[in-house]
Amino acid sequence: MKKIYITRQIPDLAAKMLQEKGHEVDVSQKDGVLTREELIAALKAKPYDAVLCLLTDKIVGAVMDAAPTAKIFANYAVGFDNLNLVDAKQRGVLFTNTPCVSMSNSVAEHALALMVSVGRRIVEADQFVRDGQFVGWAPMLFVTPDLVGRTLGIIGLGRIGSRLAYHGARGFEMKVIYYDVVSNEKFEQEFGAVRKATIEEVLRESDYVSLNVPLNDSTRGMMNRERLALLKPSAVLVNTSRGPVIDEAALVEVLKEKKIAGAGLDVFEHEPALAPGLAELPNVVLTPHIASATWETRNEMAKIAAENIIAVMTGQTPPNLIQ
Repeated sequence: MKKIYITRQIPDLAAKMLQEKGHEVDVSQKDGVLTREELIAALKAKPYDAVLCLLTDKIVGAVMDAAPTAKIFANYAVGFDNLNLVDAKQRGVLFTNTPCVSMSNSVAEHALALMVSVGRRIVEADQFVRDGQFVGWAPMLFVTPDLVGRTLGIIGLGRIGSRLAYHGARGFEMKVIYYDVVSNEKFEQEFGAVRKATIEEVLRESDYVSLNVPLNDSTRGMMNRERLALLKPSAVLVNTSRGPVIDEAALVEVLKEKKIAGAGLDVFEHEPALAPGLAELPNVVLTPHIASATWETRNEMAKIAAENIIAVMTGQTPPNLIQ
């Protein structure tokens, strides 16, 4: 029987799968993120063989040293910028993640929802009604452009970016342009999409821009003041990837000065903190990192995380090995 620690309450599917294999499973009972000190103390409580961690857990050398018997830290997330790969390699610890089909669907749906909400000023209009300002139909009240026929710019054409492009092209007959380090000819043929040579080209030409990139040294702060200045005054920027890819203070300035039409953000540079002034702006829609929050996705993530651990506990290579 192996001992496994889960750092936060997630769908109980993962614990059940592990218990069915005869393993002992402990789940953090804290209602929130464990501090590093709390996580280290929890891992020292027993000789754990595996840890199921979350993107809010910073898994560095000191944390791994608190569980020297743990062979795997299975990340309950697609992204893994919370994992220190160098420290893990030095210790012979395996890292895995949870890429899944349903997450691509749910995040793409949320990105589309943000596009529509910002583009059609849904949240502003809702507040307008709640504040008692609606006194009757008016021909120029909250007039916005159609989404149909607009240009959708995708930065990062992975599973999520591709799925969002599908919704944009098929549902709203949008023209799709994209930037990625590699071209995708099959995608281009299917959607009539055009790959641009630079991010700057996508920003200049798009009416809606969606960021769908992992967080790494090349993407951190990629949407800086200079690049934000390239967006059209009518453009909408959406981010469902990682907060630090945008210079949030610069974005606040752009939104305040109405140099772009608006932004939809599900993630934040210093999450959960917001850049000063961001929450007060009417032309931004903010959601609390919930783009993947559907039952289908959360359960599939739990299943994949458990499968990764089960594989390692039986001496096999986990299906979603990062390193």
